[in-house]
Amino acid sequence: MGRVIAAPPPTSSPDPAAAPATQAAPRVAAALPPDLALRVLREHLASVYGAYDASIVVHFSLGAALGAAMYIASPRGWILAWMAAHLLLGLALYLMPRWHAGLPLDQTPLWARRHARTVTLVSLATATAPWLFISRGDLPATSVLTVVIIGSCARAMQLLWPLKPALHGYTLPMMLSLIGALAWQGDGMHLFLSIFSLAYLLFTLRVGQQQHRLLTDSLVLRFENEALAERLGEQIAAAERASIEKTRFLATASHDLRQPLHAIALFGAALENEHPQSRNAQRLMRAVNALGSSLDTMLDVSRLDAGVVEPVLEPVSLDALLRALNPMFSAQAEQRQLQLRLRASGLWVRSDPRLLHRMLSNLLDNALKYTARGGVAVRARVRPGGHGQGDTVWIEVVDSGIGIAPAQLERVFEEFYQVDNPGRERSHGLGIGLAIVRRLSRLLGHPVQLRSRVGRGTRFRLVLPRCDAPVAAGPWAVRAEALTAAPAPVPGRILLIDDDAEIRAAMTALLRAHGIDLQAVAGEAEAAALLASGPAPFRALLCDYRLANGDNGLDVGQRLRARFALEAPLLLVTGETAPERLQRVRASGVPVLFKPVEAAALLRALADLAPATAR
Repeated sequence: MGRVIAAPPPTSSPDPAAAPATQAAPRVAAALPPDLALRVLREHLASVYGAYDASIVVHFSLGAALGAAMYIASPRGWILAWMAAHLLLGLALYLMPRWHAGLPLDQTPLWARRHARTVTLVSLATATAPWLFISRGDLPATSVLTVVIIGSCARAMQLLWPLKPALHGYTLPMMLSLIGALAWQGDGMHLFLSIFSLAYLLFTLRVGQQQHRLLTDSLVLRFENEALAERLGEQIAAAERASIEKTRFLATASHDLRQPLHAIALFGAALENEHPQSRNAQRLMRAVNALGSSLDTMLDVSRLDAGVVEPVLEPVSLDALLRALNPMFSAQAEQRQLQLRLRASGLWVRSDPRLLHRMLSNLLDNALKYTARGGVAVRARVRPGGHGQGDTVWIEVVDSGIGIAPAQLERVFEEFYQVDNPGRERSHGLGIGLAIVRRLSRLLGHPVQLRSRVGRGTRFRLVLPRCDAPVAAGPWAVRAEALTAAPAPVPGRILLIDDDAEIRAAMTALLRAHGIDLQAVAGEAEAAALLASGPAPFRALLCDYRLANGDNGLDVGQRLRARFALEAPLLLVTGETAPERLQRVRASGVPVLFKPVEAAALLRALADLAPATAR
């Protein structure tokens, strides 16, 4: 085996074979940066050295066979000397250092030149054979030698296509020597063989140059594709990082905004309870509810992205759903002097009623915002199923608004993108409503279709599976009545754990105004002391999720329940929107309220908890 050693660095001494780094690929040098040209040359060199050992063995074996044949035909001592010198040269080349993949890239031109000189030396050694063995009176020996040299060139040409200097260095000395020795004999047969060899040499060089260009072009294309794939990967990674940072920023900003808003909402609810006729208290609560609605919209996106929303599919009456939507948007339509038509159909579909309600409310809200005159209509109709599939129902929200340009039809489903609202007018919302519609459509399996004409209006279509009406009233209607019912009274004591003093004060004022005995503490240590000393049991634990010192209400509540064997249920209150934290809360199965919490929702949640038990 040949020894593999590192090549010495190139020197500045003159070298007749020295050439630029891209000598082996002049076409690349003219079109590509030097670093890419070096990579192409390195691949060419790797291809050539991949067959280095086999090439040496085959070449010098043919030379030895040729010498043996000539010696048998005419035993002469110089033939043995020629064979011995030939084999020694082959052994030296086999043992000499050679290129390997571990060498630096900038040494590639040096090794390309070295290989070209090596094969040129081999060719020069073989070029002595025609002058030694060709004679006018020995045509069989001449024919054998011609076949051997042409065959050797044909084999080497396929191996040396990647390196043009090596290809020329190997073929030219041998073939020119053969052509000259044949022509020197002067007779017709030898002249014919000389001309034939010259034609073969020209053909070989032409084919070699073409194959070299093809190999070079394929390598250039490969490296360009790799560079494009790498840049695409970098851009995808950057986009993913930006998306993660955006989600983290929204989660942090939403939480930090919800904290003071939650306290304001609680104080406002307490103030409104004490002074129900106060117009300022009512205005305060309207403003708080409007801001809370915006934050809830961002929370919906986070919850959908986190995968914590699980649809509950059941029969849904579209008429009941539209009746629930009508009072929500009739005042807005009347204020904008628009017609709002929600057409009854008597149809039932299989869906999640709350999520479908959210989809339709977002579509209606979007339609009203972008309609200046005319109106908005919601209609449903049946589409017969084909090929054994059940019937479907199309729910269409149609408006006569400004319309959407074809180039923007997909962009309207992006977060925060709004048509014709460069100034981000607040009356047009946050630009998240349609993003939620798209997410819900995928979650529920209800495709959403969009068709629009600029200046004429827009039509959104939801495609849902049709189902038959149940015998009893739909469960969604029962739940809707429960939501509108007044909360039941909450007996017993409640333990609140929240590290924010303002929220503890506001929560205490609100719940005590409703006759609830609330004990508020800042952390786990105070809660444990209260549980250890307090004689009366607590009906429930009410914990903020994010507490001081990196702790969280879920862990604190579970530890307290385990330590004191509490049967009192745990209720979390949080402003978190980070997907991973929402997933953890959902996996725990603990009920959770999202800040800012409305007073009615808080009282209802406390009333729905298990009956109070002793600790």
